[in-house]
Amino acid sequence: MTKAVIINGSNSKSSRVTAIHEKVVNHLMAQGVEVHSNYVHELPAKDLMTANFGSESIQLENKWVEEAQIVIILTPIYKASFTGILKTYLDVLPQKALHEKVVLPIAVGGSIGHLLALEYALKPVLAVLGATTISHSVYIVDKQIIRLDEGGFAIEEAIKRLEAELKQLQRVLIAN
Repeated sequence: MTKAVIINGSNSKSSRVTAIHEKVVNHLMAQGVEVHSNYVHELPAKDLMTANFGSESIQLENKWVEEAQIVIILTPIYKASFTGILKTYLDVLPQKALHEKVVLPIAVGGSIGHLLALEYALKPVLAVLGATTISHSVYIVDKQIIRLDEGGFAIEEAIKRLEAELKQLQRVLIAN
């Protein structure tokens, strides 16, 4: 069975990033993929900040990454970069943790002006972690994710781009 890990670098489960997270989970599960969600903000802050590689929580999350064929990185974009929360977790991954994985970066930002943050800030870090198969990034402007009065979110426009990249993940995985 194909396994996927979603590393969510948001600082809240009620964010627009989590709305995208849920769409990704639903899509992958419908394809028969086993999905594990890593909400980085829920990991022990002290272990992240001190790069405690011996932490049970960190080791457990790293094991999920090790066993996955697909790694999806989700992050909001703040001040033209991915979050510090996400960076602290990426720093405690083993040196080549993303080697032989299919990696899909997805970001939500306030304007199209931050679109290249994935290319120039996140992708080099992923490459250092051994990622050689990085799918086309998906950047979503937060206005395309509508918070509904009854709770939840509706995703406009960007949903087609997101779904296309998620379908491409399966094709890339089969080809490898």
